[in-house]
Amino acid sequence: MYDIVIIGGGPAGLAAAVAVAEEGIDNIIILEREDALGGTLRQSVHNGYGLERFKEDLTGPEYAERFIDAIKNYSVEYKLKTTVLEVNDKKEIIAVNGEDGIIKLQAKAIIMATGCREVPRTTINLSEAQPAGIFTAGSAQKFINQDGYMPGKEIVIYGSTDLGLIMARRFIMEGGKVHALVEPLSYCKGSRKNVIQCISDFHIPLKLEHNIKYVHGKDRVEGVTIAPLDAQGNFLDQGEEFIGCNTIVLAVGLTPENELFKQCGMKISPDTGGAEVDENMRSSVEGIFVCGNAVHYHDSVDDITKESERAGKKAADYVKGFEDGKEKIQILKGPAIRYVVPSYISKGNIDNSVELSFRVDSVYEHHKVCVYVDGVREMCISKKIMNYGDLEKITIPVALLERCQDSKSITVTIEKE
Repeated sequence: MYDIVIIGGGPAGLAAAVAVAEEGIDNIIILEREDALGGTLRQSVHNGYGLERFKEDLTGPEYAERFIDAIKNYSVEYKLKTTVLEVNDKKEIIAVNGEDGIIKLQAKAIIMATGCREVPRTTINLSEAQPAGIFTAGSAQKFINQDGYMPGKEIVIYGSTDLGLIMARRFIMEGGKVHALVEPLSYCKGSRKNVIQCISDFHIPLKLEHNIKYVHGKDRVEGVTIAPLDAQGNFLDQGEEFIGCNTIVLAVGLTPENELFKQCGMKISPDTGGAEVDENMRSSVEGIFVCGNAVHYHDSVDDITKESERAGKKAADYVKGFEDGKEKIQILKGPAIRYVVPSYISKGNIDNSVELSFRVDSVYEHHKVCVYVDGVREMCISKKIMNYGDLEKITIPVALLERCQDSKSITVTIEKE
């Protein structure tokens, strides 16, 4: 029996564990399936981490080490190479590892920090060719940054997510040649910052509104033929281009690890694939909290840390018997918005303002973000530009939340200026 079991030892799980320990609860354990704590931060050797949290410019491993040191100082128990097989709504957990075999645990509360995974190749219509030399961006990053291997020297990157942009820069820094970044949309999926720092600054050809038509090569990739797309996403008859390469890197997206959520009957957002949570990271299953990229993909590890610390503190409150209001206000999205997090705000439990995070479905210039309460517009904030790849935020002040106690829904939408 544990007070709190944390599933996942990446940045979210580590931050949640430290927060729980700071609340005076020491009967906790972290279950991590990899052979070390830190998650994908271990292979993110570029800097830019910790500017908000530590006021320092750190690499991913340096950022992770701060929290690993903290949980060791608190003597937090953890098991590595441990895969969680089952979780149910009674907070019973079955896991397995090579040392202990089958492990059965009972928790008073669970924090799921399972992160996200890359969209697999089988979901991409990339042609029927199956030569060697096709990697996901995450696997390529691990090969280079952790294992010390270059997957290839002549590269084409398919997809413009943040990880794809970062890996384009990384290949060049390691002596590779990135011949093109191919993106079917008319804009990049990654953040504006990464487009500038990773693509523009390194003069990488950006092929927007293009797709890979053929993959050439039998045993190993020898090149790709790309072609422009029309407004419906179909190949145009003219404009085909052959690009010689021996490596294709797929960077088409990330999706939350949600298999355990389904097992315990948790509500899953159809927009993100992650858990539906309230402002304090409570899921729809009592006593189970979810944080980090298991809720939605974050732009910043600092945001993951803040969110996970909140999950840790609220899980500790739950174990201590502090009851929260169960009536909730639903958060809805407007037509041009891909998703809004959190999915709910708890009534009768609002002592601070609540920050809503959302992403838009395209690029919007000179628009405003508007908040409606039960269909009545309550506030608007002007935005010069909103980009597909950037996480946008809006804060709902306490005064407005207090007026929402009898409301059923809050809707976030964008409108022209």
